This record gives sequence, C-alpha cells and structure tokens, in this order.
Amino acid sequence: MANKHQYTCINCPMSCALELTEENGEVKSVTGAQCKVGERYAAEEFADPRRVVTTTVPVRHGLLPLLPVRTTTSIPRRLILDATRRLAEVVVDAPVSNGQVIVPDIMGTGVDVIASRDLDKDAGRQSQARV
Repeated sequence: MANKHQYTCINCPMSCALELTEENGEVKSVTGAQCKVGERYAAEEFADPRRVVTTTVPVRHGLLPLLPVRTTTSIPRRLILDATRRLAEVVVDAPVSNGQVIVPDIMGTGVDVIASRDLDKDAGRQSQARV
C-alpha cells in the first residue's frame, strides 16, 4: 500500500510544497518540486533527515561571554538533542579563531563542530562562563 508524505522544501525561496509517495519504504514519486533539488530534498528527508546544528558555548577570558558554533555539515536529526547536550558541557578558552574545531567528530558522526567567528582574549576581565 502506498503512503503519502508532505514536505516543504527549504533549499530556496520557492518553498515548494512536496508530496512524496512511498511503498514499503521505497520512494515511488515526488510531486510539487519545481526543480531536481526539491525532489532530492524530499527523498533525503524521508530516508535520513539531517540538519546543521548551530548554538553557542561559553568562553573563558573572552571579549564576549559566548562563542557561536556550528557543525561543518548536517548530522542525522535524531542525534541533534544528544549533540546539543554534549555542547552544553563545552567551555572554550579565548582566543578562538573562526573555523577552529571546538568538538571533533560530534556524536561519532565524523562531523566537527567549529567556531563561527574569531573571538579575542579580554585581558582586562574574566568572562562569566560555566566551569
């Protein structure tokens, strides 16, 4: 028996309304996409939904108290909560460079978490970071 799944493509401003038809876990068709990217998005979203994770981590001795970080690429959606819990335990020391690896291989995915900006050390004060 065929099942239908509804998605909204997030790859461009068109936001195509997609309908994926599958039978026994196999994609049979995708309708509503105005391009191949939308078709691929629906199939990937059905089989293995993935997201890029962005958050902040506390910084000791930094010019700012928090450092924005992100995964270098998407990770399985089912691991996001565990990944953010892991990142909640992280505290970095300033200075930090944009692109610096903060957590390698988050959750065994092979994906690194990196700094999303440079952050200099503040020699005049100490940040209020979690220890």
